[in-house]
Amino acid sequence: MHVLSVNVARLSTNPDPRAQSNLTGIDKRPVAEPVQVRPPGQTQDDASGLVGDHIGNTRFHGKSDQAVYAYAREDLDSWEAQLGVTLDNGMFGENLTTVGVDLTQTRIGERWRIGTGTLLLEVSAPRTPCRTFAAFLNRPHWIRTFTEAGVPGAYFRVLSSGQVQAGDAITIEHRPDHNVTIGLAFAARMKDPSLVPELLKADALSAELKSFARQRVT
Repeated sequence: MHVLSVNVARLSTNPDPRAQSNLTGIDKRPVAEPVQVRPPGQTQDDASGLVGDHIGNTRFHGKSDQAVYAYAREDLDSWEAQLGVTLDNGMFGENLTTVGVDLTQTRIGERWRIGTGTLLLEVSAPRTPCRTFAAFLNRPHWIRTFTEAGVPGAYFRVLSSGQVQAGDAITIEHRPDHNVTIGLAFAARMKDPSLVPELLKADALSAELKSFARQRVT
């Protein structure tokens, strides 16, 4: 299990004319040099966990529970075959393109050590598709297609700052004993309300998903 590429973005014009923000950081490109990762701030310039990366709409993206987004190269390859297009690393807006780990089966609260340094990440939530994502890929029905596939990738919070670069090993240091995986959390949020009570078994769940679950369970 390792990081295939580290991807960052400068702000660019949002391809969705209806978007709440006219700027977006979805267009992420691989970088060769090490990148510092730390708990993010609140502004466009520092809402990402990766120094030098940018977030366009900080109301819905970035900050502590969405500091780092990872997507598996294996899942990008599957999408390439299905869509008949080439998908470069970072094309889904991911900060980390991974190899050798099934992100859909990672558990909320799972902790990853990246490389041999101090960087420690914790799984917090699945990605939910938005109109900017669909517009960036130029696929009008992309939100439905992505939702039906159920392979959303994973958001992480930063527990301990450090550096990341392409080739870094991924070591799972802690795996919770509940069954709330990224796949289950995504299904509960997007497709299957009967799964919502399961979300509350995961203490490390993002604040947004905790609020969503509590509103529907109580």
